[in-house]
Amino acid sequence: MRWRSLLAAGVLAFGLAGCADVYKGPDTGTSSSVRLDDTPRIAVISAFQPELTLLLNRLQGPAKHSANGVEFTTGTLEGKPVVLFLSGISMTNATMNTQLALDRFRVTHIVFSGIAGGVNPQLHVGDVTVPAQWGQYLEVLMARETAPGKFTAPPFITDATLPSFGMMHPRPVEVRSAAHPQIVRKFWFEADPRMLEVARSIRNVDLANCSAGKCLARKPQLVIGGNGVSGQAFMDNKAYREYTFKTFQANVLDMETAAVGMVAYSNGVPYIAFRSLSDLAGGGEGENEMGTFMGIAADNSAKVMLAFLAAWK
Repeated sequence: MRWRSLLAAGVLAFGLAGCADVYKGPDTGTSSSVRLDDTPRIAVISAFQPELTLLLNRLQGPAKHSANGVEFTTGTLEGKPVVLFLSGISMTNATMNTQLALDRFRVTHIVFSGIAGGVNPQLHVGDVTVPAQWGQYLEVLMARETAPGKFTAPPFITDATLPSFGMMHPRPVEVRSAAHPQIVRKFWFEADPRMLEVARSIRNVDLANCSAGKCLARKPQLVIGGNGVSGQAFMDNKAYREYTFKTFQANVLDMETAAVGMVAYSNGVPYIAFRSLSDLAGGGEGENEMGTFMGIAADNSAKVMLAFLAAWK
């Protein structure tokens, strides 16, 4: 019957239109699987704008792209093809936008440049750290109080083996990748050994100790290796800072890098992070130092990262 043919044609047309709506990218008008650029590039990530300012100013041949409201800028830094973008602050934003970059660009390596809170009491504001591995220190079990001041994990949770901070018991995260498709629990996400080796070769970077009329008491230093931790909280607490250093032997903490490291691991992409201390995460005298020294720290991190790119072959 003709009406059946017309009905079938209408259903088919509606279905095809529906498919087009499903696959259309929100910003580009193209399939979400289509790359915005085909050049192999190093992804250079910062969390928020002040960390990226110096790098954008040094970028050669900038070209802007957009996906899901995130602005990506391609070009070259120190002669290397790069794509610069902001992860956004927090573990969730960092995870989501790092994966977005991997899906839309041909990313060969990931480099993070930004500020952090200092945990190691031997380090000072302005120092630049390049940890060898990053863990998610706020992935925790909130344990039940079974006696006054005693918090006990349920018997079926067997991986909360690190020392606790009251009811908070750190745990590894579940992760898998193309190389290791079976779910494993992993705490540390290691920086790429070759990238770390290049970072160790960096010499004579002039790290600033003054900015906008504010100066540090000592010349900042570059520290390669050790541990960093990340979590979904701004840390400004002396007791928890001391616990973090004792438990994880962390030099620094932030709110993004371990999430980026996890995405890098899952996708088999090498990564490294440069983080300069803007504050002491609650360990300093007086109020938090970030508002005073954020500019110095952000630029120092960017300077070391640029020296890394210059040395990278």
